[in-house]
Amino acid sequence: MLGSIDLTPLVDWSRAQFALTAMYHWLFVPLTLGITWIIAMMETMYVKTGDPEWKKITKFWMKLFGINFAIGVATGIILEFEFGTNWSNYSWFVGDIFGAPLAIEGIMAFFLESTFIAIMFFGWNKVSRKFHLASSWLVAIGANLSALWILVANAWMQSPTGTAFNPETARNEMTSFWDVFLSPVAINKFLHTITSGMVLASIFIIGVSAWFILKKRETRMALRSITVAAVFGLLSSVLLALTGDGSAKQIAAVQPLKLAAMEGLYDGKTEAGLVAFGILNGQEKRESGKPFAVKLEMPKLLSWLAFGDPLHFVAGINDFTKGNAQQGILSIPEKIERGTIARETLTGYKNAKTAGNLAKADSLKAQFYDKAFLDRNFKYFGYGFSQDVNYYVPNVPLTFYSFHIMVILGFGFMLFFALFLFFSARGELPERKFWLILAPWVIPLAYIASEAGWIVAELGRQPWTVQDLLPTIAAVTKLDTGSIIVTFILFAVTFTVLAIAEVNIMVKAIKNGPKNEGGTK
Repeated sequence: MLGSIDLTPLVDWSRAQFALTAMYHWLFVPLTLGITWIIAMMETMYVKTGDPEWKKITKFWMKLFGINFAIGVATGIILEFEFGTNWSNYSWFVGDIFGAPLAIEGIMAFFLESTFIAIMFFGWNKVSRKFHLASSWLVAIGANLSALWILVANAWMQSPTGTAFNPETARNEMTSFWDVFLSPVAINKFLHTITSGMVLASIFIIGVSAWFILKKRETRMALRSITVAAVFGLLSSVLLALTGDGSAKQIAAVQPLKLAAMEGLYDGKTEAGLVAFGILNGQEKRESGKPFAVKLEMPKLLSWLAFGDPLHFVAGINDFTKGNAQQGILSIPEKIERGTIARETLTGYKNAKTAGNLAKADSLKAQFYDKAFLDRNFKYFGYGFSQDVNYYVPNVPLTFYSFHIMVILGFGFMLFFALFLFFSARGELPERKFWLILAPWVIPLAYIASEAGWIVAELGRQPWTVQDLLPTIAAVTKLDTGSIIVTFILFAVTFTVLAIAEVNIMVKAIKNGPKNEGGTK
């Protein structure tokens, strides 16, 4: 509730529309981020060896990249427009910070990527081999730089830093570009995201190549592709685990309630164990002290992974809703009280200024430059928008299951790459029918893991568009709910048609196979 107006349907449909667009967009982005590096490495092999088989291999995977890239750009553009159409209050509140990295992404990274992608696709035999190779590497760099700036903006939403609030405009203003750009959350988020794309791309290449081997087509190309992808994928999956660990530590530091939801932890404890597998009870049982129907836990591991100390206290959901004075944790009702003071101070300043009471206005304005007021009250500004304690607790089941699906699949992918690399090194791949049949089916699992990661990142921080400062009820554009429902349906149909079209085009391109560039089949 905001005032006397129930914004729940509007917020829910606006969130659903944005989530729909983002999840469809993310079906295309990870493959783009990862496969460009593998394509560049394959072309490097062609330039170094002069073997035309490597050119054929490069051009084949490049074609699949191009199909994926085109639809990814279309969904990405729609996603950025939605910030202005559906979330205009958010755009106003954070525009001075959020706009900067997105502008850099468009001017520098996307420009770099779009310029050299033309040479990458159409420059064969028109420019020198080395210049074409440089273009392929620059496309890979540009694609990942695009992700960098977008993820810097997203990381700021997860953990605001390097900014100050201006009560005159009710906007946040950047005070340190480098604090925003180099925040630990941004660095970990970028590294974890691009390595997840590398893992997905490696699985995609292995799965498609395995199909060729089973069909006894393009066997030489498939074997070489699997070797490159298995090496690249295994290294990437190790880095993915390491960056995931870094991300978990950052979540523990800046979004501890999200960490509690990820682990289904309701009552905080020292020597907290990590849930390897669990089935949650219903909400009533979870809140009464019986969160799990079934649980397999590794003792002390959560405390150690999150804080580097197996004896460290890990706060649970109840510690935040009810407070824990011993651990210095404020309850949500206390945060609501402080956030309400901050909002009332801002409202009082605006009213005094409008009424011409400059002395009072100046006095209230000064509060927003007082460190004690900022630390005690404005830090919880967003809590002043709703008095409902449960509103500030994320969806525990979705966050918990998404996190564990992502982790379990991630370690499974590591084993998958190791096995394919082992079989490839021993020259046994054509005889390993079971694994060749399995490989294409691992591709959708990679997409599930990738989507699950973003569900954890975004759903786990709800209801915040900006952590602790701006909840969704205050960020949404005051539109007619019916118009949001209509556009949601239109987007759902359009994106589904695009996704089906892309899969069909991809399948057709794979079945057609690579053009003969002088190599042998």
